[in-house]
Amino acid sequence: MSLRNIVAPALVILASSLVLSACATTGAHDALNVTDVGLSEANYEVVATDVKGEASAGYLLGASGSAFRGMQTFALARVDGTGALYGEALEDLWSNFRDEHGPTDGRELALVNVRQDTDALNLILYTRPKVSIRADVVEFTE
Repeated sequence: MSLRNIVAPALVILASSLVLSACATTGAHDALNVTDVGLSEANYEVVATDVKGEASAGYLLGASGSAFRGMQTFALARVDGTGALYGEALEDLWSNFRDEHGPTDGRELALVNVRQDTDALNLILYTRPKVSIRADVVEFTE
């Protein structure tokens, strides 16, 4: 048995294991949280409109794209960000709200008219998915 007959299958196994152990993420936090808030009475005030939050992550050897309700990414390794793009975008949205409208502690706030956009930079060797969330913020007065 020659060295070539041993090395070639070993390289195929190594390459296959690297590909099969790659990262895959949707970037979305899929949870069922249903809250029904009636905004039909005069018990709220719109305190901010079009507040925005963004999050992105970088991956090597992969591709990203919008599918279903979020961003889909398949890549070999994450090199930047946490991959929890929806949650990070919401945190950034609230941080931007606090920077402009003060602290949120002790206030009865809710996000309304929530919109989500996704974008991706795909360069074969590198992919960067991005999730943006925009919303209006209401504060309940009663």
